Amino acid sequence: MPVLDIALIDASIGETPAQRNFERVTEAALTGFKVSEGAEPPTVTGPEAAFDAVIVTGSQCSVYEDRPWIHRLTEWAREAHAAGVPLFGICWGHQFLAQALGGRIVAMDDYELGYRAITRTTESRLLDGIPETFVAFETHSDRVYELPEGATRLAENDVGIQAYRLGRTYGVQFHPEYDMETARKVTRGKDLPAERIESVLAEITPETFEKARPAARVFENFEAIVTDAA
Repeated sequence: MPVLDIALIDASIGETPAQRNFERVTEAALTGFKVSEGAEPPTVTGPEAAFDAVIVTGSQCSVYEDRPWIHRLTEWAREAHAAGVPLFGICWGHQFLAQALGGRIVAMDDYELGYRAITRTTESRLLDGIPETFVAFETHSDRVYELPEGATRLAENDVGIQAYRLGRTYGVQFHPEYDMETARKVTRGKDLPAERIESVLAEITPETFEKARPAARVFENFEAIVTDAA
């Protein structure tokens, strides 16, 4: 498989390990764009397009917040989707792409935090090779309540939609790119009761991390989808 050039739309706030985590789980060449700090999204359509695909990261904010960079990124995402650019959103990115393309995102009553079970709901190349029920790390307090028109739900759990596809746009709510260090750091940073924090931390073990490893196959699958469609 040829090495792909992928634009990493980094929506995280402040200094985070986002790019390092994605570089660890993908064979593609990643170029980061810190859009939350004013970086302009890359050109991905037309003759000047320099990237084969786009990944949109997680973030500490909500997709429906009134932030200028979110508004600019929304218009960019709509143009990229309409042009058939392969887009892949993770957590915040999953919600952001759904919202940009007509879906609805709502706040939850609580965090979904820690390693959680997820069930595939239909066959999809994005989830090829991943068990019908699998484990992945979750950290979010918003969720996709309604998918954009024409989108297909690919996976879910008791909280809600965990993966979808709309044309060449994909999203997953979970974090297949997290290592144990990131999972622990994110958990400790939550404004939640100490008992719950300790309970989640106790589950971040090498054994649980190994159980969640198959979820990272989504990156290999996404790269194969991009390559085959080139």
